[in-house]
Amino acid sequence: DYLSVGSNSQTDVVICYLADKADQSLVEKVKTKLSAVRTDALAMGHESLAEVLIKRRWYNPFPKIRYTERPDTAAAQVLEGSVLIFCDNSPQVMILPVSIFDFMQETNDYYFTPLTGTYIRVVRYMVFVLSLFLVPTWYLLVQHASIVPDWLAFIIPQEVGRIPLIAQLLLTEFIIDGLRMASLNTPSMLSNSLSVVGGLILGDFAVKVGWLSGDVILYMALVAVAGFAQQNYELGYAIKFMRMMLLALVALLGIYGYVAGLVLVLWFIVTNKTLTAGRGYLYPLVPFNGRALLRLFLRVPKDDRGKIKSKKEK
Repeated sequence: DYLSVGSNSQTDVVICYLADKADQSLVEKVKTKLSAVRTDALAMGHESLAEVLIKRRWYNPFPKIRYTERPDTAAAQVLEGSVLIFCDNSPQVMILPVSIFDFMQETNDYYFTPLTGTYIRVVRYMVFVLSLFLVPTWYLLVQHASIVPDWLAFIIPQEVGRIPLIAQLLLTEFIIDGLRMASLNTPSMLSNSLSVVGGLILGDFAVKVGWLSGDVILYMALVAVAGFAQQNYELGYAIKFMRMMLLALVALLGIYGYVAGLVLVLWFIVTNKTLTAGRGYLYPLVPFNGRALLRLFLRVPKDDRGKIKSKKEK
């Protein structure tokens, strides 16, 4: 289906789907929203289109639309029943509907054997969870060192540093982003060297001076590395903001702040509004679809699925 959006720009927008696969209620919803758009121009291409399609809540950082520049990904999504939106002058394609689990999948998983693909998926989910909860949980245990068992006593730092621990953690979060932005604006031949060498020099200097604890450098380095395992930039920053919120609540309220932070993280995810029809942001967990949920973790061979289908038909 073809539409023109923008009174001045007259930007071409195309809706792509398979009639016998896609949810027709979602297709009609997308058409209605695109037809009702009232704007002069889509100055930022697909991003402008996303903003007029879905009203964003500024306080909820979780992504609402999935994008791709890969033709194989787009083709596979169409075959699975997704609706694609092409916007003129934009290299990325919008994929609908979407859930938080969709951002955890990568097309490259299907180019490996089922065992390797499954292993990579499981590792990606583990890294996702660790990047969110590792540092806040460690900070909570440091605050309540008396309840830490002897076999975990090594996680309690011997020297905290001259700056309060919460300030060290938040400062390191900003430093990591500073190094990342510096590497993006550095010539490609020097960017990797700048990020690695700059991190080593700054970290070593901060520990020697007494600004930061060596434990803080270690845990934040693990979090920074975990961030590279997440291909979606917007989801990576959403996890970062949730982690910083957890740290602040733990610093203010201790264990009660940690529990309140977990509730808030879940609330942000559940209440994140996307362009869907009958599916929530936690699908296939809510509403529950066991088969679809299992395939999020397991890379099922296509041949095996074909054999199972043929046996049923017989």
